[in-house]
Amino acid sequence: MTAPLDVAVVGAGLAGVGLGVRLRRAGRTGFTVLERADDVGGTWRDNVYPGVACDIPSALYSYSFLSQPRWSRVFAPGAEIHRYVRDVARSEGLAPHLRLGTDLTSARWDDDASAWRLTTSRGPLTARVLATAVGRLSEPRVPEIPGLGTFPGRVFHSARWDRSSLAGLRVAVVGTGASAVQLVPEVARQAASVVVLQRTPPWVLPRGDRAYAPGEEPPDRATLAEEAERLFDARIAGTRAEAELRSRAEEHLRAQVPDPALRALVTPDYAVGCKRALFSDDWYPALRQPHVTLEPSAPAAVEGSTVVATSGARYEVDVLVLATGFETTRPPFAHLVTGRDGHTLAEHWSGGMTSHASTVVHGFPNLFVLDGPNAGLGHHSALEVIEAQIGYVLGALDHLDATGGPLEVSAEAEAAYTEEVDRRAAETVWLRGGCRSWYVDERSGRLTLLWPGRATEFRERFGTFDPAPFHGAVAGAGPSIRAVGKLSGDR
Repeated sequence: MTAPLDVAVVGAGLAGVGLGVRLRRAGRTGFTVLERADDVGGTWRDNVYPGVACDIPSALYSYSFLSQPRWSRVFAPGAEIHRYVRDVARSEGLAPHLRLGTDLTSARWDDDASAWRLTTSRGPLTARVLATAVGRLSEPRVPEIPGLGTFPGRVFHSARWDRSSLAGLRVAVVGTGASAVQLVPEVARQAASVVVLQRTPPWVLPRGDRAYAPGEEPPDRATLAEEAERLFDARIAGTRAEAELRSRAEEHLRAQVPDPALRALVTPDYAVGCKRALFSDDWYPALRQPHVTLEPSAPAAVEGSTVVATSGARYEVDVLVLATGFETTRPPFAHLVTGRDGHTLAEHWSGGMTSHASTVVHGFPNLFVLDGPNAGLGHHSALEVIEAQIGYVLGALDHLDATGGPLEVSAEAEAAYTEEVDRRAAETVWLRGGCRSWYVDERSGRLTLLWPGRATEFRERFGTFDPAPFHGAVAGAGPSIRAVGKLSGDR
């Protein structure tokens, strides 16, 4: 692992594997994909809780350059997505480039060598280019609950699922986000009793999942993409589309929860989409079962085998499941990456993650962050942005080959992009919807996880590399980045 590399990729989830495939197809063989786990797959390798599945139609949840025509359901189960990623890595010949069971422990830019010096659990590496593809759902967030460490039963995060049987046991689930909405109905089918501790109720929309019939063709990808893009209109606060989406969610709630007392407990007080919009046809029915209790407050403490809620209610349980999400706005990997001036990426992002084109950061030459700042979508498949970023990286590598580099985006370009994102985000439900969410940086109040626009615009603007915003770029080498699709036009 001591031979110099062209590209070091960190993470073998959908983004890292996708980049590896495109690098190899482009004839670039001098790359390595570092993965701390013993298998590829990222989120879909780690999350094996009962009921895990994508909430984007399956036809949109594969690479456009490697479509999967054989999904079993409208919304693919997690194991099927994991199998798809593994099959891609195998069929595209990535095995020689994978370094599984390898932790990145630090990455430091060496200005004299114009290269990244990496330390890993398997030894040092040097790479001309560093591409992080660690995702935003890789580090479980464990809440600080007094007494949690003394709980005598099984306690685990939903992303570190304990596969032991829950039959006949009393189970408490902390959280009502995307994972909880999927796993609670399945846990309720096994456990003797379930208590769900809810800090904030989610908006839930009808799912309409079903198995595809033998020989049935999934819907056309382009048609589904157009339908998904139209959903962005409902993410602008105060629009008719937002009101219509709320009516749809309220209708689903009324139809599935006839009891007015329970319905009041599960009715959010914020806009649909402010937090992640969830899709389920069995969440509300699960809460109505006699052996399932909805506790409308968060856990305040754990006393032996008793979970004490903020309301004062006490629950004796055997198993404690933490469906409490992930470290998203403050990614732990940022502490490991040190740039040109000796500052870490975490220090650069102390006021919230920033970038240019959601991919490059001033002060960090030849670094490309996939699935990072403002690179998520609140209405469409994450692969739309990931594929655009991969195209951006490939173009940057071609430019480096031609010029020698290094490539460092200017502070002015990063500031201008950040200002644009902030301006556009200000009109969305993510900032005006009246909630706290993992999309928004808790210190600065900025939207740092999502791109506040349509996927098609992101791909048109940033799916190819433009050298103009970079230090040392040749004048006239490419078109300058310009503001496209202002919110007034998007409406």
